[in-house]
Amino acid sequence: MVTRGGNAPVPGAAALRAAAGPGGSVRAGTAPEPAPRAAQPLPAARAGTSRAQPSPAQPSPWYMDYLRMSECIQLSFAVCRIGIYTCFRGLCCKGPPPPRPEYDLVCIGLTGSGKTSLLSRLCSESPENVVSTTGFSIKAVPFQNAILNVKELGGADNIRKYWSRYYQGSQGVIFVLDSASSEDDLETARNELHSALQHPQLCTLPFLILANHQDKPAARSVQEIKKYFELEPLARGKRWILKPCSLDDMEAVKDSFALLINLLEEKDLEPSRM
Repeated sequence: MVTRGGNAPVPGAAALRAAAGPGGSVRAGTAPEPAPRAAQPLPAARAGTSRAQPSPAQPSPWYMDYLRMSECIQLSFAVCRIGIYTCFRGLCCKGPPPPRPEYDLVCIGLTGSGKTSLLSRLCSESPENVVSTTGFSIKAVPFQNAILNVKELGGADNIRKYWSRYYQGSQGVIFVLDSASSEDDLETARNELHSALQHPQLCTLPFLILANHQDKPAARSVQEIKKYFELEPLARGKRWILKPCSLDDMEAVKDSFALLINLLEEKDLEPSRM
């Protein structure tokens, strides 16, 4: 090897030829590539052992049950929220119920027939405060599907002649009679009923005739009253109802008024008799 003063050793010709390889030429500015290293053998596996590739972890059964239970709980809470919201909306966002229709009625009958007592019981008033009507009074009788503004007229002799002055504006008529009264009072009631049914302001209105005091021993049956009052020919072509009643059976009285309300609501129907 030839050396130059103060410089690194210069490779000789033999080294250059070895670096040039079979072609015998070396490119300027390049150095010979180092010989490749021999591949190192992999360490042999230990006898009796093998390495398996790791498999992805599988969730345990209890964890899957936990997930399913969580989904069920979440679904239940969602259903509960929907139900609570629906109920809240139905209670708070629901508008007020429609107003009940009101009808103006006139109630007539002789003194002692029981007009005031029946109307007071329908209004849930105390029976101790019931006083016979001497002139007229107006009561608002509430029912589930209607309100009846009933104008009750006194039944004394000196008041009955003024009944017709209070007929105007009526939409229906209630006539109360004492089914256990004397023959003279029953005849008077018959005449007053005929006069009312034939009055121009009442003849086209629905009628409710209540045969009161059916709880008394001398009370006449509905068939007897119908025949005695000649209601079949008198009320032909009219809408009318004849029902027995007493203070002991207010449910029957309410049912009778319910039938009258049906007649008031069904003004366009054909005349009916009951």
